Amino acid sequence: MTASVTNEVPLRVAVIVGSVREGRQGRAVADWFLRTAAGDDGLDLDVIDLAEVELPLVLPGWGGTPSPEAAAALKDVSPRLAAADAFVVVTPEYNHSFPASLKNFIDWHHAQWQAKPVGFVSYGGLGGGLRAVEQLRLVFAELHAMTVRDSVSLHGPWSGLGEDGTPRDAAVTEGAGKGMLGQLAWWGRALRAARTERPYAG
Repeated sequence: MTASVTNEVPLRVAVIVGSVREGRQGRAVADWFLRTAAGDDGLDLDVIDLAEVELPLVLPGWGGTPSPEAAAALKDVSPRLAAADAFVVVTPEYNHSFPASLKNFIDWHHAQWQAKPVGFVSYGGLGGGLRAVEQLRLVFAELHAMTVRDSVSLHGPWSGLGEDGTPRDAAVTEGAGKGMLGQLAWWGRALRAARTERPYAG
């Protein structure tokens, strides 16, 4: 497949909802983001909600095989990560970092992240989840993924995030979302073309 043909194929973006906490706003934030991205015909969005993925905390030893419960959960999500050209992670900030559920999901996978871009939509507190994003950048760098510079941060509930999980300042946040998506799409298509020409050997 040539680079020109590759760029005509919609970019497959897995949107990962990282929080599993009761009463979470993560799904509402993700739904807002999906509405923001819906007008872009060049994107094929696939939502992976970790509240619906029952992965155990116990990982198999090196060279071991997952438990039957883990294998059943991975059978659904792992191929979707492998097929994705890019990722958007929707995360809150818990205790100056990101949720354990998100780290667990990331750690169950490896090659699926490699040589692909990751964008972030974060929310919570005065910092808008930015400290969670900064730590996630370190994690994804170790996994050979490329995080895009711009992110979307919803500072709430005081200023940016309403009680229903949607942004109070729609114009600003929608602009930030489209800006992040623009960077993600550029890197997604560039890296997809590069992987097509020469498989990543990391």
